[in-house]
Amino acid sequence: MKLVVTQFVTLDGVTESPHEWSFPYSNEEIESFKNAELAATGALLLGRVTYDGFAAAWPGRAGDPFADKFNSLKKYAVSKTLRDPSWNNTSVISENVAGEIAKLKKQPGRDLVVHGSMTLVKALMENDLVDEYRLLIYPIVLGKGLRCFKDGASAKLKLKEEKRYGEVVLATYEPAR
Repeated sequence: MKLVVTQFVTLDGVTESPHEWSFPYSNEEIESFKNAELAATGALLLGRVTYDGFAAAWPGRAGDPFADKFNSLKKYAVSKTLRDPSWNNTSVISENVAGEIAKLKKQPGRDLVVHGSMTLVKALMENDLVDEYRLLIYPIVLGKGLRCFKDGASAKLKLKEEKRYGEVVLATYEPAR
């Protein structure tokens, strides 16, 4: 199972609250990419904050094919405090996070995908667990906000693919191991 980090990102690296700045750039090509990405997803891996936001939003969208698929997926929430997850098909990883995720990656199946969850992404990077980064880069500079990569983080990546969807660029990278 391949671990994929997928992010909406501004030119200055901000990933926080993409619902506030990405919608004006939405188009059929981005929608098609996100549908294909979802079709290749076997499970979601989410940090606590993203899990809480998704668990509050997605179940209420039942009846939409994208939402129905998203809701039906197996979900792994990384949290030391979440005890009784409300979103269906959710398991909690609270101990030995890197080890448990490494075990998940050894299982056969479609992609294990991380949306948002920047604190988790930083830990995954530090433990060399990410197999692919899919960055949808939007032509906007916010100047502040939670960033995709923390100060001091370093990684050597190689560009696997790039596509343009109107003003938005999809850059797909993999670690240069």
